[in-house]
Amino acid sequence: MSIEYVRQQLGDAERILYTERHHWVFFVAEMVKWILFAAAVLALIILLRVWWLPDAGWVWWLLLVFIVPAARITWGFLSWRMNVYVLTNRRVIEATGVLSKRVADSSLEKLTDIVLRQSVLGRMLHYGDIVVLTASSGAGISNLKQIRQPMEFKTEMANAKEALEREMGASD
Repeated sequence: MSIEYVRQQLGDAERILYTERHHWVFFVAEMVKWILFAAAVLALIILLRVWWLPDAGWVWWLLLVFIVPAARITWGFLSWRMNVYVLTNRRVIEATGVLSKRVADSSLEKLTDIVLRQSVLGRMLHYGDIVVLTASSGAGISNLKQIRQPMEFKTEMANAKEALEREMGASD
């Protein structure tokens, strides 16, 4: 999903402070099985063509099997690129979708707590989950999963919440 699409969703006084997406390691981990599948098919074609059935023309039809992993890897990449988390001066937005666009948000005004969950590997590779706790627990975003640079996102979210509270206090 394009940041431009998210910009169209913003109010007049709203501005983007920070954007982030899923960490690349999860895209790669998901695609490894498809890459291995493609490599196995390639190895099978080579074995059939070189050693077992060198004259069989149908072996080249096995190349069509590459369409499946190629399509899945492409779809996975697009899904990874299209999922974006956006922090504005008013809310946290999760925008997802390859074929259909979906935007969910949580107001910073209703934000009660921000919980960062990060494993040891997550700390080393700079990824983690952020749990957004709001006054209305049934609505909005509750989980920012597998996010890159979660500490920075959490810090920016806390700063935006504080700035919003100062702004609302000054306007009363």
